Amino acid sequence: MGPVAPSFEFMVRLRAFRPILHLPMNRILILFDSKSGNTSKMAAFVAEGARRIADTEVRVRSVDDAKAEDVLWCDGIAVGSPTNMGLLSWKMKRFWDDVMGEHWMKIDGKIATAFCSAGAWGGGMEIACQSILMLMVNFGFLVFGVTDYAAKGMTGHYGAVAMKEPREPEVQESCRILGQRLAEWTAVQIHGRREEHPGLKQSQRLFAC
Repeated sequence: MGPVAPSFEFMVRLRAFRPILHLPMNRILILFDSKSGNTSKMAAFVAEGARRIADTEVRVRSVDDAKAEDVLWCDGIAVGSPTNMGLLSWKMKRFWDDVMGEHWMKIDGKIATAFCSAGAWGGGMEIACQSILMLMVNFGFLVFGVTDYAAKGMTGHYGAVAMKEPREPEVQESCRILGQRLAEWTAVQIHGRREEHPGLKQSQRLFAC
């Protein structure tokens, strides 16, 4: 008989011993560009959400300060940008062209998601998120959408979006859910922590309303 996979109950109990066993931490990078400060505030909420998952280390980096080492370090990344003519900002694109270009084929299999702000609803935020996801796919990242609703009429299928500053509670929670889901998927897919699978947390999730 072949090897038997550990049970869900065993994995839950094992989590209590992670600090003693020195098992690797879940590593999340929140990388953002922000001219007005709006996307920076979104990044803070995304980081809050990622920290909801136990044993998760979060780095928040402006694209002005980020280094290739930050991307190489992480298991999962949330990339945020203001919307520029329906696309990600030129500074964020330049980071991946100039800083990460030499690391092509060295970061495959990490998990990625996106968040964007714009000056008005309908200003292209979801299209900008898709431009980020397309960039991530080209670098070999695995990308995902969010099926949950943060509130009535607010979800993040293509990423978290905000009109200007993320003032509304539902927009803030959408950012948190995005960060949480990123940390959940990296915990499950990178570290084998089956107990963090979103499908096992249905009572905590808000469906379409």
